[in-house]
Amino acid sequence: MISLDNLSISYGGWTLFDGISFMINPKDRIGLVGKNGAGKTTLLRVITGEQQPTEGAVTINGECTIGYLPQQMRVADTTTLVAETAKAFDEVLKIEATIESLTEEIASRTDYETEAYAELIHRLNEANDRYHILGGDTRDADIERTLLGLGFKLTDFERPSREFSGGWRMRIELAKLLLKRPSIFLLDEPTNHLDIESIQWLEEYLKNYSGAVLLISHDRAFLDNVTTRTVELSLGKIYDYKVPYSKYVVLRQERREQQMAAYENQQRLIEKTEEFIEKFRYKPTKSNQVQSRVKQLEKLERIEVDEEDLSRLNIKFPPAPRSGQIVADIKGVGKAFAEKRVFSGAEFTIERGQKIALVGRNGEGKTTLARMLVGELEPTEGEIKIGANVNIGYYAQNQDDLMDGEFTVFDTLDRVAVGDIRTRLRDILGAFLFRGEDIDKKVKVLSGGERSRLAMARLMLEPYNLLILDEPTNHMDMRSKDILKNALQKYDGTVVVVSHDREFLDGLVDRIYEFRDGGVREYLGDIWYFLEKRKVESLADIERHDKPTAKMDNVPTDGKLSYEQKKEQEKLLRKLRKAVETIEAELADVERDIAAYDARFATVTEYNADDYAKYDALKARYDHLMHEWEKASYELEISNE
Repeated sequence: MISLDNLSISYGGWTLFDGISFMINPKDRIGLVGKNGAGKTTLLRVITGEQQPTEGAVTINGECTIGYLPQQMRVADTTTLVAETAKAFDEVLKIEATIESLTEEIASRTDYETEAYAELIHRLNEANDRYHILGGDTRDADIERTLLGLGFKLTDFERPSREFSGGWRMRIELAKLLLKRPSIFLLDEPTNHLDIESIQWLEEYLKNYSGAVLLISHDRAFLDNVTTRTVELSLGKIYDYKVPYSKYVVLRQERREQQMAAYENQQRLIEKTEEFIEKFRYKPTKSNQVQSRVKQLEKLERIEVDEEDLSRLNIKFPPAPRSGQIVADIKGVGKAFAEKRVFSGAEFTIERGQKIALVGRNGEGKTTLARMLVGELEPTEGEIKIGANVNIGYYAQNQDDLMDGEFTVFDTLDRVAVGDIRTRLRDILGAFLFRGEDIDKKVKVLSGGERSRLAMARLMLEPYNLLILDEPTNHMDMRSKDILKNALQKYDGTVVVVSHDREFLDGLVDRIYEFRDGGVREYLGDIWYFLEKRKVESLADIERHDKPTAKMDNVPTDGKLSYEQKKEQEKLLRKLRKAVETIEAELADVERDIAAYDARFATVTEYNADDYAKYDALKARYDHLMHEWEKASYELEISNE
């Protein structure tokens, strides 16, 4: 479908691509990966024709159409949401006019046996076929389904597009692109402006799409769920793996180990050859051999190995000063801006050491609550009480924009650091991948990811015991996200994080608060528990399925569950009851064993380390089982509602 043949791109004496070639086939699902600056976005622009290669060519099948979503683009704001989205069907509207014109002409003709009449019939059939292929019959339903899937509400459809924020206007462009149904999607960070539910909807859409997909993303879970092939750009070369991202990581490590072995062998050969040349350079009897070795080195194709960064092993947040057990008490909290109510009835407690996530669709109040916790906003109703000795570190979505662009990277930290920490500023910057000349760059020339890393580094300059992080991984590459996640996992304070990045939240948080439909709901589990639970709840989600023109498969319009859905829910309830009963039985056994040890310890006269180790293990097992029982019981309770 698309062939890239020996592409090279050079800027002055620097080469970005060096003779790369690969094919994009129909129905391919390709993840394009590589370090920041490796040329991923440039490659997409070369495929679309926006940029020309220095050498080589891109060959596109004549019938192939391309849908390209760049990271940044101009978004129209002159009409309503639904009217702007309908522009995706411009070709359909033209074909409709053609069909109407041809139909009128055919109806007025009587020369049924002529070639001209046959030609009209042929053109009408072709127009009708093209009309069906482009979705002309179902365009209204497709527009509605796509906009709802990307997080818009029915009440948004007639709103002027200029009223939407930049992130939502990018979704409008994504909706138009999806509705055009090109032969191949080229998507550059498509999840940047999406929430978790919209990301999941987009995953399903792309997995079931009939065309090909080539995408750039720093979202591991998205790559794993959508792609089946991974193309890596490294040091100007292409490495093509016929596997999703997680499997690619394993294969890449194996390739890297082989490269390192070959590189080290070659370096030893070069070193010995250079020693020989230097030793015998001025001996006439060895001149032929010296010249031979010199030519050997000149012809040698040098092996390059991409630099591997291991700084993630060293970074950690300062120890958190001890706070009270209750870090924040949120009682009946709500917020409204003028006539617009964002949410109400938020009621939960954040305790010391907890790591929780605030999730939900954009505009439902996650950032609003984060800003209320740090005191930037006041609740319209209810009360937020911050606990004793709580010192808050806050990372806002626009934190990187709040830094002075004229300061250097080093100055940005130096101006806020106090005490002994100032002696460690270079170490901290190094841990966030700022090394050598990087620390002398001005903030205004940094990329979005670099600015995010710098803003996060500032949080390490003071020993906070509550970190509130609002979309901290936006614009961060995978290495930077790993650095931050590992540091937060080791952090002994309390963390509240707003994020749509499922892989980042996995293993980091164990409690989820979902902002949805004006309320806040608690899920006692990790991010995958929450997502699985939301799938079950969506069976009865009236908002998604109570639509006048686009019925979803097997979902009745009256909001009742179908027979198949009832069977599925009953199966889930049986599974949950079994889980609760199993945990309760094991708890009873552990309680008996603990009681037996308690009775023994009451009469013993000597200390037995082995017995106490087993006793401690039982107590730890009991605590774990109680936590699992609480989760399972809560899930069973809300599933019975």
